[in-house]
Order: sequence, then structure tokens, then C-alpha cells
Amino acid sequence: MAIGSLARRKASTILSSRYLKYSFSLSRGYASGSDENDVVVIGGGPGGYVAAIKAAQLGLKTTCIEKRGTLGGTCLNVGCIPSKALLHSSHMYHEAQHSFASHGVKFSSVEVDLPAMMAQKDKAVAGLTRGIEGLFKKNKVNYVKGYGKFLSPSEVSVDTVEGGNTIVKGKNIIIATGSDVKSLPGLTIDEKRIVSSTGALALTEIPKKLVVIGAGYIGLEMGSVWGRLGSEVTVVEFASDIVPTMDGEVRKQFQRSLEKQKMKFMLKTKVVSVDTIGDSVKLTLEPAAGGEQTTLEADVVLVSAGRVPFTSGLGLDKIGVETDKAGRILVNERFASNVPGVYAIGDVIPGPMLAHKAEEDGVACVEFIAGKEGHVDYDLVPGVCYTHPEVASVGKTEEQVKALGVDYRVGKFPFLANSRAKAIDDAEGIVKVIAEKGTDKILGVHIMSSNAGELIHEAVLALNYGASSEDIARTCHAHPTMSEALKEAAMATYDKPIHM
Repeated sequence: MAIGSLARRKASTILSSRYLKYSFSLSRGYASGSDENDVVVIGGGPGGYVAAIKAAQLGLKTTCIEKRGTLGGTCLNVGCIPSKALLHSSHMYHEAQHSFASHGVKFSSVEVDLPAMMAQKDKAVAGLTRGIEGLFKKNKVNYVKGYGKFLSPSEVSVDTVEGGNTIVKGKNIIIATGSDVKSLPGLTIDEKRIVSSTGALALTEIPKKLVVIGAGYIGLEMGSVWGRLGSEVTVVEFASDIVPTMDGEVRKQFQRSLEKQKMKFMLKTKVVSVDTIGDSVKLTLEPAAGGEQTTLEADVVLVSAGRVPFTSGLGLDKIGVETDKAGRILVNERFASNVPGVYAIGDVIPGPMLAHKAEEDGVACVEFIAGKEGHVDYDLVPGVCYTHPEVASVGKTEEQVKALGVDYRVGKFPFLANSRAKAIDDAEGIVKVIAEKGTDKILGVHIMSSNAGELIHEAVLALNYGASSEDIARTCHAHPTMSEALKEAAMATYDKPIHM
């Protein structure tokens, strides 16, 4: 069996060459003074607050600046966490409506209490935010609430949320300001009728008709929430496929699953204009390739066309930090920009805009600053769409492997043949394993199922250690569990499965 060892790798950050520009030696910056920090982090999101905590744990005097006034960034406040709260609550409601009776649980009626659902979401967010503040205190991270902008490569002016101003000095300054919603030309988001994901998390009533512009992860998740609660959901996508980064075979099954949940798709369709008329919104559409225009009406339109780096008002031009055409900060393999002492991580640099990627960036960046070695492998960052079923993946898609010209084998196993999935009556989905033909080394794993976001991490670990499909297949898995489907798919990759 071919088992690689991550421990034998050189501990260095692995960055795709297309993400790198600068390759100079580490510098501590220019500032001096007794009140100077070793590390200043601008941004308290997943990348920023994790970097700040890690820096403090490594013995570096650290200050974190956050403009929102609450830690956790977009992810915790208006992104990952509140959306997962609503996804879970709406799924419970949907299950109560459609599945409980078959399990012998009956009641006369079920209804949505939207204010209570939103309150539960807000409670989760508030608790986690306070938890991060507690971690700052525990690790002695200085926390400054306000909007920071560069005065020099070693000084940040902060307009505090209380209305004052303070100067924060640092030998090393990390930009971790995250990303913002990508706007569309001629479309104004008012967070009432035309909303971003932020507004979609705070609607005060369930829209009868919801149109989602963009068939990416965020759009499909939020469409799922309101679809379960009773909205008629139509997804408009310019591309020919939903979630274009997803493995093609899995993506087709995923779209069929969403369509069974009454989500409608208008692919290869361009949004020409969006107009608010009274209590409704009118969209003018046309084929992406051009053609006759049509109209579509909705109560609410969710704009989910992607995200862009947030660097507005930082004063990057003042200190000469170089960015690319997309506004992303160019960094070298140590996350250093072209300005000595200034670093960047997370959504403001090239790479996947994911909270867990930003966290890994933050840890590795601080380790480099501390004179240690950091490590991030962007080829092995897992992705998860938290609909039901969930879709999770790590490594390469079949299309990517084909493009590389690698001889490969594919093993698949349906959850319809998994005993745990059948026992709990939640057997929709599949596991797909892709391995190199000659060595059996796993190249990619794709899972569509209930809790796929949890199941994927066995595959993430396997790819990190260079495991073969036979390694997973010969590893004893508890019975009955959903994870046995991955074992069977691995068996199907190098030999034959038992239960199919």
C-alpha cells in the first residue's frame, strides 16, 4: 500500500506559482518605540482573529483591529454561521412537514415562527462572537474596535467605533480584511427587496417568490433556506452549469436533487436589469448568448454573483502595496507584499475565498513572522455546499484529472446501498473516488449526502498523507455508519465493493 507521510515533507507553505509575485527576504518593518507591537492584524474575521491568537501564543505582542465592533468577520456575523443556523432550522421544519410521519411522529399541524428562528440564529452568533473576545483576553491579544488605515508601513490610524482616533504601531502588519459582495452593473442592493446574502439572512417575512442571481454555493444555500420555508425559488445563472467548480457528474446529480425540491433553474441566462416596482421586483432577462428578452417577477431578489476583496479605505496606494486587476494583494510564499513588513491573508489574496483557508493562511503567516515555517496546501482545501443533501469535495475533479492527461480510475458507491443511510431514511447521494491508475494514489474525493461536510475530512487527511484508495479500503470503519460508503467507494476504485 502506498502511504505517504506529511511528517516527512519539508514544512513550507505550498502556494501555486500563479498566486505569487514577490520573493524577497523577511523584513520587520520600520517602526520603533516602546508601544510598538510585534504584530498588528487589520481585520477580525476567521483569518485575522486566528492570526492574532496564534501570534500571541508564539509570544508576540499583538493587536487586532476590527471595524465591525464584533469579531468573527463576515463568516460569523453575516455569513457561514448564521446561514448554517437557518439551514438547520429550515431543514427541521421541512422534515417535520414531509418526513416525521413516516417515522411514526405525528402532530396535527406545524408552522414557522420566523422571529423565533431568527432569534435562535442571532443567539448563536452572539455567543460565538463573545467567545472570540474571551479567547483574545485569554491569549492577551489587544483588541481595537475601529476602521484602520495605513499612515505608513508600520503605522495604522484607527477611527474607533466610539468616535475617537488612535495610532497603532507594528513591526509587522497583516491585512486580513476579507471580502465583500460583488455588485452587478445597474443594480442597487437595498437589503429589502434586492438583497445580498446579508439581507437574505435577515428577512422579516417569507417571500412568496424569490429569485437568486448566481448558482454558486451561497446562492444555493440561501435559496434552500427560503425554499424549505415556502418560497418559490428560481435561480438565474449566466453560466451553463451550477457551481462550475464542482465535479461534473456529482453536479448533475446535485442539480436533479435541488429540482426535486422544487428549485427552478434558468441557466445560460443574463440579467439585463432589475427594477423595484411597489412591493415587487421585475427582472429583465435574455439568453447569455443574446436573444429575445423575457421578464420575471419576484418579491425578493438575492444577488449572489460572487465576492470581491475588501481593501477600500485601507490606504494601500499611500504605502505602495501592489494589487492585481481583481484588487487582490499580491504576496510571496511567506504572505509578504511588496512593501517590507506588510503581509496579507485570506480573501484579499488570490485563492479560494473560504473561511478555513483564511485560518490556515493566518497561522502560516504568523509562523513565518515568528521565524518558523508555515504550511498551507491550497490543492487540499475542502469545499462544502451546506444544502440537503450536502456536497463536499477535496482534491481534483474528474474534468481536471482528464485535462492533466493522467491515467486514472474512478470508484463510486451510492448511499442507497449504505445500511446507516437506509436505516435513517436519508439515502440520497453518492461517494466518488478518483485515483491515479499506476500508483492508486487518491487524486480527488467527492461526496453528496447528508453530512457530507463531516464525512469529507477522512478524505482530506488521506490526500494530505498521499494515501491510496486501497489504504482507505483496508481501514476498518465502524458499522453501521455513513462513512462506510467512502470505504466501499475506495474498494470500487482499486478492486470491487462488497455491498453493491
